[in-house]
Amino acid sequence: MGLELKQSLKLTHQLMMTPQLQQAIKMLQLSRAELEELIREELEKNPTLEEKDEISDPSEDELAPGQASMVADAREEGPPPESNDTQEVRGEDEAPDIDWEKFFENAQSGPTTPSNKEARESDLPTFEAILTRQSTLADHVLGQIGELRLTEAEQRACELIVGNLDEDGYLRFEGLEGDPIIHVAAEIGLSLTEAEMLLARIQRLDPVGVAARDLRECLMVQAETRGVSDCLVGQLIRDWLPQLANKRLPVIAKKLGVTLEALDFAMRELAEFEPKPGRRFSGEPARYITPDVYIHKVGSEFMVVVNDDGLSRLRISAFYRNAIRSGTALGKDREFIQEKLRNAAWLVRALHQRQRTILKVTESLVKYQREFLEKGIAYLKPLVLRDVAEDIGMHESTVSRITTAKYVHTPQGVHELKFFFNAAIAKTGGEEIANEAVRNHIKRIIANENPKKPYSDQKIVEILQSEGIELARRTVTKYREVMRIPTSAQRKKFI
Repeated sequence: MGLELKQSLKLTHQLMMTPQLQQAIKMLQLSRAELEELIREELEKNPTLEEKDEISDPSEDELAPGQASMVADAREEGPPPESNDTQEVRGEDEAPDIDWEKFFENAQSGPTTPSNKEARESDLPTFEAILTRQSTLADHVLGQIGELRLTEAEQRACELIVGNLDEDGYLRFEGLEGDPIIHVAAEIGLSLTEAEMLLARIQRLDPVGVAARDLRECLMVQAETRGVSDCLVGQLIRDWLPQLANKRLPVIAKKLGVTLEALDFAMRELAEFEPKPGRRFSGEPARYITPDVYIHKVGSEFMVVVNDDGLSRLRISAFYRNAIRSGTALGKDREFIQEKLRNAAWLVRALHQRQRTILKVTESLVKYQREFLEKGIAYLKPLVLRDVAEDIGMHESTVSRITTAKYVHTPQGVHELKFFFNAAIAKTGGEEIANEAVRNHIKRIIANENPKKPYSDQKIVEILQSEGIELARRTVTKYREVMRIPTSAQRKKFI
């Protein structure tokens, strides 16, 4: 059998993921904050991109496709007006020559006296002078320790204690067993009594109870500062914390020889204590949401408006476009400018495509969820990505990306776009209801229950069945836990 060489033609069809296409796909799933950051980065690294002034006329790259064609037709009818607005790079048309040497001479020989604006800006504090960061628990406690009169050894012991606080404010030494204060005393060279006294001083700083070794000590320090350590509250902290967690109030009242009313009053006072002193320092800073799109009701109709406020309006620099047209830029400079111009034009169009897709998806959601927008969450309908994708003629993956980390302001509040997609739960009669609406039903049932006789999960199942909603008990338990609603035993009140 001999070897033979042959030439043949083969036609194949495949999708090539160019860098620009990858960028456009990535842009769809960016949140508003991430999009703003991307635009800032592109403005910094691409000199052919400019931020459009609000008072400038709209440019071709900032218009919808139909409007852009109208502008193009108008330009064919007459000479283009002198303007710095964005224009698409069309090739090497005739344009006035640019004297690059003269341009750079003028740029270097500008006025040396600062303008009024520059003078005002020079009087402003520097960025470093106004830069702030969120205070940490360690910073807060060390600031108070600095005001105490301590020896050098005590100061080092305090720093060791504060350096080993966990995010809840408790004293923990990772990898070491036993009482943490013993390790502090041995490390610094203090007696155990001195270390204990120093720890007690720290625990009474703000937040009270910080550097406690367990929950009982944390609450007891707070009871002492409130002057209730010798009352029923202090007794509950010392001896009955596990039983309190299980709501065994009749047993506790009987053992202590007190009424349920007195026990309930003590528990209300105890509920004001902070079991995690470091909580307000360990949480993430508040996150403010700017809606990507608004839904307004005008008369009997709903209007969808994409929110462009705060987003930089981009245009392609006419300066670099003219440099290409005039032939002033040659060789590698020309190649560099052409590449940057292509990237800039692609970015502008990708931004518009992103906004148009958000608009189309939201308009489709309005059609499907009109009853929710008018009447509330109980009327939220089951919906899947495929329904919207088929309605607007796009792929499900595109709808999934465009609804990720995007928020819409509606007459029923601000929601993430993915909120409107819910699995269907069967109702009697062949109807369906969204699982988010079912959660709302469960929340309403629990809110209206008798606090002395709260509903069990099985009882909630029976109530839902009477309303035509078929649900398993384990599903009710799952939804209740997701909504962080305690069990019936934990919800029970005795007076």
